[in-house]
Amino acid sequence: MFGLLQTGIAGGGLVAIAVTLLVTWLFYGVTLHLAAVFFIGDVPSQRAAYAAIAPAVVSLLLQQYTGTGLLVLVTIAATLATDLFSISYVYRLKWRSAMPLVALHFAFAGVLGFAFNNIFGLV
Repeated sequence: MFGLLQTGIAGGGLVAIAVTLLVTWLFYGVTLHLAAVFFIGDVPSQRAAYAAIAPAVVSLLLQQYTGTGLLVLVTIAATLATDLFSISYVYRLKWRSAMPLVALHFAFAGVLGFAFNNIFGLV
């Protein structure tokens, strides 16, 4: 029974998947909130949490296809498209207004991800 929940220290079970999803959701939520405050102004952080779950799920589902060059671009495009849909819906922005926020979110996530990778060496 416990083998299904966790397979080891690096794990591959349900607990590892849930923790990875939560950490990714938190990362996307924080970076989206930073981008939204920079782009829109004072906004509630709950909106970033609502909007961040969709791109987090899509990026985790498609990460297994990032082995080759073209599929990396497809994964990034699908994640950005999901980010655009969720930001447009949650923040009640038109597509044209949501696109710069998606670009800022992508930039903030890239910079913070690069910095965390250099600090902690996780990847």
